[in-house]
Amino acid sequence: MAQQASKQHYDVVIVGGAVVGSATAYFLATNPDFKGSVLVVERDWTYAKSATALSSASIRHQFSNPLNIRISQFGTEFIRNFHERVAVDGDAPELGFKENGYLYLGDAQGAPMFERNYATQRENGADVALLDQAQLKARFPWLNTEGLVNGVYGQSGEGWFDSYGLLQGMRKKARSLGIEYIENEVVDVIREGASITGVRLKSGESIGCGLLVNAAGTRGPAIARLAGLDIPVEPRKRCLFVFDCRTPLQGTVPLTIDTTGIFFRPEGQYYLTGCYPEPDPLADVDDFDVIHSEFDEIIWPALAERVPAFEAIKVVNAWAGHYDFCVLDHNAIVGPHPEVTNFLFANGFSGHGLQQSPAIGRGLSELIVYGGYRSLDLAPLGYERVVENKPFLEEGVI
Repeated sequence: MAQQASKQHYDVVIVGGAVVGSATAYFLATNPDFKGSVLVVERDWTYAKSATALSSASIRHQFSNPLNIRISQFGTEFIRNFHERVAVDGDAPELGFKENGYLYLGDAQGAPMFERNYATQRENGADVALLDQAQLKARFPWLNTEGLVNGVYGQSGEGWFDSYGLLQGMRKKARSLGIEYIENEVVDVIREGASITGVRLKSGESIGCGLLVNAAGTRGPAIARLAGLDIPVEPRKRCLFVFDCRTPLQGTVPLTIDTTGIFFRPEGQYYLTGCYPEPDPLADVDDFDVIHSEFDEIIWPALAERVPAFEAIKVVNAWAGHYDFCVLDHNAIVGPHPEVTNFLFANGFSGHGLQQSPAIGRGLSELIVYGGYRSLDLAPLGYERVVENKPFLEEGVI
């Protein structure tokens, strides 16, 4: 049964209470300069089908754009200090951060890009190492290095963690500090001229607001359309597979991205894998059917070629989720609409939302409280680039 809000008007209404919406709520709640009221509207409090819960739950600093690097560096800092940041009465989820790093593998075609990106990453403080073929073989003896020229390995700050714990920790802390959450659904956005004045909920009530944050994930484009706005974001299906290996790999095993784009990483005693599907069509946001042929026909052959031990593996679990995919440039759209200035976007993360949520939540809260960014200038991710058709360039896309 849909829950009703306790008031008829809020200074801020956040549509979507998963990791990006809850990060925004958390940073508003913990900012002593913010005195306003906040309502977070989340359609499903189980979060079972949210991108947050269904993601590969990882974080990396290996991007080509300095801004994306710094966004994830703050994410790592946030995760490392998570307990102190979100504890309520001394209690907080344990994220189990596995800092095994990312390992990007480069062949003759990809190696120059990795060398270029490595230089940018080092210039921006990322703890990465550029390894040649011999160094790769020595450091990761389970790896078949045939055809490889180089690899870039994140020595610290990168890895994987409990995504659901991250969400619940921020959510619980925000609620303890007075942020109101309701399980309901926004079915209409009320716009008067160049201003958003409120929302209508599935329960039938209308809620006034001073400002609206669209953090609705794959449903973000629909929320924008309710306000007469448009964003180049589409849902794209991603399938993840958990498999057992007859002979477990020895030594450090990073989240490894093969030259084919297929990745794998440890998942407890098992391994998690997925791929960038080709073709990659528009998906139905309610379609969670796993495409098992991706594993059989695309992933397994590539895994067995790159890691000989992976010739003898068996799938033990699989699920499908969605990217809110930015078709302009695979990067998030963050900040106000240039004309409807009290409508803030937090959409199109294209698989990076989990790791970027702390920095994005912090940035949006600064916009709301101070009228501008203070910690990290997120303006290059703004909606203006959509209007001007100027992509935010990033080579490190998975």
